Amino acid sequence: MHNRLVQIVTGLLCCFSVPLMAQPIVVNPAIKTASISPNMWGVFFEDINMGADGGIYAEMIKNRSFEFQKPLMGWKLDNKPFREGAITVQNRQQANTNNPRFIRVQATDVAGSVLSMTNEGFRGMAVKKDLRYDFSCLYQHADNQTDIRMQLELIDTLGKTLGGAIIQPAVSAGKWSKFTASFTATATNAKAKFRITFTGRGSIDLDMISLFPEDTWKKRPGGMRADMIQLLADMKPGFIRFPGGCIVEGFDLNNRYQWKKTIGPIEERQLIMNRWNVEFAHRPAPDYFQTFGLGFFEYFQLAEDIGAKPLPILNCGMACQFNSAELVPMDQLDPYIQDALDLVEFANGDTNTVWGKKRAAMGHAAPFNLTMIGIGNENWGPQYVERLQAFTKAIRSKYPGIQIIASSGTDPLGERFDFLNQSLRAMQVDFVDEHYYRKPDWFLSNASRYDAYTRNGSKVFAGEYAAHSDSKQTAEKRNNWQAALSEAAFLTGLERNADVVQMASYAPLFAHVEGWQWNPDLIWVNNQQVIGSASYQVQKLYALNKGTHAVAISRNGAVMAGKDSLYASAVVDANTQELLIKIANVSATTQTLPIDIAGVKMQGKVVQQTLLQHPDLMAANSFDQPDNIVPVQTAVLCKSKTFTYEAKPYSFVLLRIALKK
Repeated sequence: MHNRLVQIVTGLLCCFSVPLMAQPIVVNPAIKTASISPNMWGVFFEDINMGADGGIYAEMIKNRSFEFQKPLMGWKLDNKPFREGAITVQNRQQANTNNPRFIRVQATDVAGSVLSMTNEGFRGMAVKKDLRYDFSCLYQHADNQTDIRMQLELIDTLGKTLGGAIIQPAVSAGKWSKFTASFTATATNAKAKFRITFTGRGSIDLDMISLFPEDTWKKRPGGMRADMIQLLADMKPGFIRFPGGCIVEGFDLNNRYQWKKTIGPIEERQLIMNRWNVEFAHRPAPDYFQTFGLGFFEYFQLAEDIGAKPLPILNCGMACQFNSAELVPMDQLDPYIQDALDLVEFANGDTNTVWGKKRAAMGHAAPFNLTMIGIGNENWGPQYVERLQAFTKAIRSKYPGIQIIASSGTDPLGERFDFLNQSLRAMQVDFVDEHYYRKPDWFLSNASRYDAYTRNGSKVFAGEYAAHSDSKQTAEKRNNWQAALSEAAFLTGLERNADVVQMASYAPLFAHVEGWQWNPDLIWVNNQQVIGSASYQVQKLYALNKGTHAVAISRNGAVMAGKDSLYASAVVDANTQELLIKIANVSATTQTLPIDIAGVKMQGKVVQQTLLQHPDLMAANSFDQPDNIVPVQTAVLCKSKTFTYEAKPYSFVLLRIALKK
């Protein structure tokens, strides 16, 4: 973890007399312009860039149930001397439609023979010395005449054993049973593999072959990768939007995300191809599937763990309009609507309800306190509005307290956006979900986007945004300071208009450096490391310093939204009695800024400064330099509430000022 604050004891940056002719920045904490939602800054998770399997879901075995399009993808068989049928793929078909395939191993005790299967993991397996690893599998014996033993091994790229165990599953008499074993790694390796070697004689069937590290989030068996979740928890997000994104829509409706298939026993959750498997020819991902070990129950649990409001997004009866554009006819939409109603019951219903009982059976009797739900993702056109109206009517009728979030399409402007924005506001949806992936200049020029928005009716959810630098789409240029600084400047406009924009989240959230389809991304991982990008540092600074009320801040009587390359917003925190001023200087020169704190008195003569800055706009955090762009915290001594601040080139700063009660 390399995102710690660099602590500097004191500095003497800003305490000079104010030049007589300079135009001051006037901040008046006594003039509250908007209440800030406690959910204001959140995170958006989508299973893209190996975000779930191979990402936050800590399962180490790829294709554990042999349900990939190629049943043995991820596995390498070693069968010497070769025997036909030593390991075969079986299919139960209608006997188990959710998980039909398994493998049958026919072992022989012939001296010198080798029969093994090795799993490559998700771009390898990260193994840590002295850490426990937990193996499990489902198995059955075709008959009672067997003495098969299984040698379990983590191995390095040269085949050296890094830890393992030898097991002999008890005879199951033709009945599927579960076997577990644990062992400790003897060395650390970033690209390990897992091998099972079979000895003895007889036949055994295997399914759901699984391996998890001991150190999952909250030490939950079969849980999530702790270091990735910790970066989310460190942000203290107000909400978490899940599970996507475009995977909600699916390439076609058959490929859409169906939440009911992601709950219950792991072995009964039906795997599907991830739509990012086939989306980008320049980033092929033939092994990208969704096992749903990370399902809706786990998403709700994660939200609860990190103190965030859950925000599930559901399919509205429309597949991706850039792909198949498949539609459910209106007279066949009822099952989709029922899924939405049942989801609310699953999240909030008591244990006497059908779906509340299912939640309780999974280990969570208390409700998850769902308050909002998204219908559709980046859908558009009159066909979307028609389906949204049907969903909205049904949800509001049965659950009037649930807030509805609706899509404004793929773009933040143009005829498509204008039609949706007008239609959704006429429907009085609670939130209009706006998305913008644009160049840094767009973010700078749109910092005042919401100044003229109506204060009445539907609020705005900035559900997906990221500045896309002009640099090429390569892993080495994934998230530079130019992009992050433009986002920081833009977000001053969201904060200033907190009565219009009440939720915001960057996207995408995670990316594996060897398995990404889309960049830039907020957090990058490899098998052993997790780093927050410069954009992560900006988002975290906002999330941890959101305050309770936006307050008046101006220069020369105008909001600071680009004039002289300066952007600013200010909030007060009624809980801590602090004033928080955020200033972005996107110019290449230092700017001397007089600051006048009006209407209140400061508590003492210390201003806490948290600075994000880099002289090179193309700079980025990397696995080699994870702390290249991180907050630097300084205690600044000031003589009075009228002082000057030296805004460094290409900088974003938070000034924290204690106020007298």
